[in-house]
Amino acid sequence: MNLDDPRVQRTRARLREAILELVAEQDLDAITISAVAKRAGINRATVYQHYPDVHALVVDAMDGPIAEVARAVRVCPADAPPDRAPEALAGLFEHIAARAAVYRCALGDQGSAGFAGRMREQVTAALAERFHEGKRPAGFDDVPVDVHAAYLAGALLGVVTHWITGERPAPASELAAAFWRLFRA
Repeated sequence: MNLDDPRVQRTRARLREAILELVAEQDLDAITISAVAKRAGINRATVYQHYPDVHALVVDAMDGPIAEVARAVRVCPADAPPDRAPEALAGLFEHIAARAAVYRCALGDQGSAGFAGRMREQVTAALAERFHEGKRPAGFDDVPVDVHAAYLAGALLGVVTHWITGERPAPASELAAAFWRLFRA
């Protein structure tokens, strides 16, 4: 399959959109390839030409949201005042809150390790890039950049997962402020 073919790109876009809609409506375990095909308006066999199962489709569909998380991390100023979360971080938590059902599916108990791994890797890379550019919090020169970046990416992923899978998630603004206080510590 040629992923550069516009027909393939359109089909995959329809499948990604369909799975994200379905995940927002029901548990991932209840979603079948047939349901995805019906929602996308394509043949079930076509789905299998692109993805082996629903989980692989979810991981692929979440590439855009993962990129949004990494972008927010990349532009978040490390030297912002400790008493208020930077706008980019607040925006990141708002982005996640607006898509909570999808993130809950991807990061919760029924989620995919592939999604969490991709998110962690992209956020780690974004942080490492910033740190190499000299935009690193002070006081950590004795810690290798990649270790520092991985630590913070894991912390962000852990906080987000705890937040969106909790019984009563706090407002995004509260979580952004709490994470920022922890990040600045």
